Amino acid sequence: MSQFSLPFHPDKKIEGRFDGGSLTSDAGLLVLWTLDQQQGLSRGLAECIQDGRDSRYVRHSFQEMICQRVHQIAAGYEDCNDADSLRTDPVFKTLCGRNPETDPDLASQPTLSRLENGVSQKDLMRISRWLLERYLKHRKKSRPKKILLDLDSTDDPTHGQQEFTFFHGYFGSYIYHPLLVFDGETGDLVAALLRPGNQGAARHSVAVLRRIVKRIRQVLGKKIRIEIRADSGFATPEIYEYCEQEGLTYTLGLARNPRLEAAVEDQLHQSQLAFELQQSKQRDFTEFFYRAQSWDRSRRVVAKVEVNSLGINRRFVVTNRRDLPPAILYDQYTDRGQTENYIKALKNDLAMDRLSCHRFLANQFRLLLHACAYQLLLRLRDSLWGTPWRYLQIETLRRRLLKIGARVKETSRRIWVHLASSYPEQDLFTLLLRRLCLT
Repeated sequence: MSQFSLPFHPDKKIEGRFDGGSLTSDAGLLVLWTLDQQQGLSRGLAECIQDGRDSRYVRHSFQEMICQRVHQIAAGYEDCNDADSLRTDPVFKTLCGRNPETDPDLASQPTLSRLENGVSQKDLMRISRWLLERYLKHRKKSRPKKILLDLDSTDDPTHGQQEFTFFHGYFGSYIYHPLLVFDGETGDLVAALLRPGNQGAARHSVAVLRRIVKRIRQVLGKKIRIEIRADSGFATPEIYEYCEQEGLTYTLGLARNPRLEAAVEDQLHQSQLAFELQQSKQRDFTEFFYRAQSWDRSRRVVAKVEVNSLGINRRFVVTNRRDLPPAILYDQYTDRGQTENYIKALKNDLAMDRLSCHRFLANQFRLLLHACAYQLLLRLRDSLWGTPWRYLQIETLRRRLLKIGARVKETSRRIWVHLASSYPEQDLFTLLLRRLCLT
């Protein structure tokens, strides 16, 4: 047994050795697991995958491995290699339905990698539909009259000879280019599609929207209003025409060009004069109808002209909405900046861009695993209503709620989890567990 001594304490010598028993630093995952069991996330995701293995040689079920992988991502262990050290962790074994001390260890990295690389395109389609159905089931409870869908794309830098990785001039690197669709009001991730790195922001957007809009109307009713919001990368005739044919409203960023800039020249001149006189930021709005050569008709464009000490700023959006004046409509469009925060949570807190498999389909599966971990943490945060933790960022929520030291002891009838006595949020932790168990 390894032992060590530290002489730096002013009063006593410090002695240490590795005989503490079955310890974990992630005991708070028990709360997340309770929510997982209540909502059937790991079970539902596993049922989407066709298991062609010979049952005589199966040691790890799909549900067990997906539970292990999703909770690993939620706890901040996004790399599949982390499974080699976490497969003996007593809490992770408990989450996956195993006894923490007497049962065999969980799946190793090679086993999880075989799972990721064995998923087929049909499996991925079933998972995507299942993710959408989960979202609609959650939204149906609140009986919304309107659904706001925010479309966005992001870069996922690739390394080595990964399938369908290409150089993207805008990002200046070899990437994948995922398409993400969020609910602009709740933050739910409605769809996540991995695309090759050489595809533009709007590629496949209409096909994804067509599937989402059809199911929204089937589940929430044909009268529900649906609005699309996105930046200028999605301002294409295909999206305009689809939205207009389907009766959807849209507000999309529009890239500047000489014709648009000429249309706001008078407002810009007036704002510059006002800034010189008042020496304070000037912000003005206007609207006009505009038709690009590739458009089949003229469309409403709202423009913002801003002059401040840093210079001039002109921004344009194209919309088919008629119910809002230019200033209010533009401010509602800029609210889509919250979507950038959702993407940051996925990339920074949950490492969504850790798509390092060679196979493209395996990386799409990884993207969906990260999406499920994000959704699980989102529902956990929703359960904290009425508390100061309701609006915490995911990383802060993880650090304060999931990262709890504990000793796990298995007896013949029970699994005892002795959480750290010094944990400062015991009352809130207990409240959350009570809420989840009573729901």
